[in-house]
Amino acid sequence: MQKEFGTYFAIAGNAIKSLTIAYPKFIFGCMVVLMLVSLVLSFTVFRHPEKAAATVVTKVSPVEDGFSQILRTTGNIRETMQLKQLVDSLTAKKQLSGRDSILLDSALSRLAEIHQSLK
Repeated sequence: MQKEFGTYFAIAGNAIKSLTIAYPKFIFGCMVVLMLVSLVLSFTVFRHPEKAAATVVTKVSPVEDGFSQILRTTGNIRETMQLKQLVDSLTAKKQLSGRDSILLDSALSRLAEIHQSLK
């Protein structure tokens, strides 16, 4: 790679070096101007407004929210107990049929979903 493009990089490097030696104040001024433009743009154009207006707060009574959470948790516990009983009865069998395997797989998947929702 250096054999192919090395001469071009050397020519470009020498040209940039000669420009910086010939016009150092101009190069410094350009750098300062570009930094100021970047500063102005970063605080104006490229600023991302916060999405506070997008969030809508609905007023829910804490009592209603608490009761609905209790009912949801109770339902999850009841379903978990039923699924555990189903899994225990299926694992007690010596050999599972195709239907039993599907039931066991779906019960374990549902138990994993309930476990994830509790986290």
